[in-house]
Amino acid sequence: MKKLINAPEKVLDESLDGFAAAHANLITLGAEHKFVRRKTLKPGKVALVSGGGAGHEPLHAGFVGAGMLDAACPGQIFTSPTPDQIAGAIKEVDSGAGSLVIVKNYEGDVMNFEMAAELADGHVMTVVVDDDVAVEKSTYSTGRRGVAGTLVVEKIVGAAAEEGRTLEALHALAQTVNSRTRSMGVALSSCTVPAAGTPTFKLADDEMEMGVGIHGEPGRRRVKLQSADAIAAELVESIIEDLKPGRGSDCLLFVNGFGGTPLIELYLMVNSAKRILSSHGISVTRFLTGNYVTSLEMAGCSITVTELDNELMKLWDAPVRTAALNWG
Repeated sequence: MKKLINAPEKVLDESLDGFAAAHANLITLGAEHKFVRRKTLKPGKVALVSGGGAGHEPLHAGFVGAGMLDAACPGQIFTSPTPDQIAGAIKEVDSGAGSLVIVKNYEGDVMNFEMAAELADGHVMTVVVDDDVAVEKSTYSTGRRGVAGTLVVEKIVGAAAEEGRTLEALHALAQTVNSRTRSMGVALSSCTVPAAGTPTFKLADDEMEMGVGIHGEPGRRRVKLQSADAIAAELVESIIEDLKPGRGSDCLLFVNGFGGTPLIELYLMVNSAKRILSSHGISVTRFLTGNYVTSLEMAGCSITVTELDNELMKLWDAPVRTAALNWG
C-alpha cells in the first residue's frame, strides 16, 4: 500500500485540519473534528446538514458553504458518523427555522442520522437519497443505495434554502429531486482503505465491476473490460429504463469520477453519454464533470441523470460558494 499518510488512525483528523486551513474563508472545523460548518450562518434560514463516512471527498465537507450545506459530519473512512456528532452539528447551525438532514441510503447512516434528529432540539426533518439503479439491496443498504445523486439534491435544495423557503417546502423539494435523479457506476479497479492495507476487492486486468457501489460493494455483475461507448450505453440505458424521462425532456448529466480516473477519460464518457441521451430525445442542458463523490483511489466512474424543469434548472444555476463547487 502506497499512500500519502502518516498513520492510518490519523488520516481523517489530519486531512480535516488541512481542509480547514485551506478553506478558512468558507468553513470552520467543529470541536474534536466532529463536523465542518459554514463559517458565516444566515439567520432565519433552514439549516441543511449531511455527512457520511470519509473517503468520498469532496462529498460532504466540500459542499459546505453558501448555496449548499450548513454543516457536514465526517465519519471514519467508509463508516457512518455517530449520532452525537450529527446532533452537535444540527445544534451548531440551527438558526431557529429548523433543519433538513440529507442522508445517503446506507443502513448505518440512516440509523445514526435518525437517532440524531430525535436527540436534537428544534424541528428536524430527514430526506433519504436512493438514486442508484444498479441493485435493490447491497452489502450496506436495504433498498437502493444513495450515491452521486446526493450532490444534486444538496445543490438544488441548498439554493432553495438560500431563498428562505420553509423546512416543509425544502423537504418536499428534496424528495422531488431524488425522484428525478438516477445513477449507476462502474469500477475498473478497487480502492484500499488505509486501516485495512489491502484492496477491498480484486479485479483482473481485463475485468470491471458493473454497478459497483461507492464503498466497493458488488454491483450487478463482473464482466470483461469493454469500450467506453459500451460502458456508457449500459449505464445510461439502465438509468433511462428506471427514470423514464419523456422525449423532449431536459436533463443534467453528471459524470463523476471515483478518484482514480483522469479527466480526459471522464470527458470522453460525457461525450458517449450525451450521444446516447440524445438518441432517446433527451436534451442535456446542464453538465457537471469531475471527481466529486469518490471512493478513495478507485478507478471508474458513475453517471447521474436528473430530469430538469424550469425551477430545478434555475436552482441548479443559482450561486454556490463551497470548496468543491463555486459558481454564480
